[in-house]
Amino acid sequence: MRPTRATLLVAAAALTPALLLTGPALAAGPAAAPATATATTAASDKPVDEMSEEELRFAILRILADEDSGRGVVREANEALDGTVEDMREFLKTGYRLAQAEDDRVAVARILHQAQQNGDKAVIREINETLDDGSPEALRAFLETGYRLAQAEDDRVAVARILADPTISDALREAAEEVIDGTPEELRYFLETGRYEVDA
Repeated sequence: MRPTRATLLVAAAALTPALLLTGPALAAGPAAAPATATATTAASDKPVDEMSEEELRFAILRILADEDSGRGVVREANEALDGTVEDMREFLKTGYRLAQAEDDRVAVARILHQAQQNGDKAVIREINETLDDGSPEALRAFLETGYRLAQAEDDRVAVARILADPTISDALREAAEEVIDGTPEELRYFLETGRYEVDA
């Protein structure tokens, strides 16, 4: 008897927490796994070509269970599950990477739109370089690290503009001077929240 997709999805959902707890902790790393690591499953070092139909289905269901999977990945994963064993292998070898690149392109376009509205020159510059390259790896690298660093560059400029304003309070000036050489996260927090707390 061939298991239905619903049965497999329930099984994958039930096993995912146990499998995640047995793997290495990636909490300090990026939220989304790089799409280039699809030739083997996360649970084993078994090459895709050597995986059974059940293992292939399980690997694809794990991808579907990932809340970070975008529309392109979900669409292609479902098509692979509806197809043959070779379709599933092809998805895990190259289809996943290409579908992830499609989702990454959409994410980069959204970031570009927001950056243009905010006048974030460094983010716009980095996105243009990423789009000029156009490779799935460049898109993923921008989303995992490039965006954060470019945003920090723009945030530093924003903090410098605050410091250039002669009408700011002494407390705000002191807070801005402390944060201008800080981490990307500290800069972002200051601009979104911290500067308003200082003068509150």
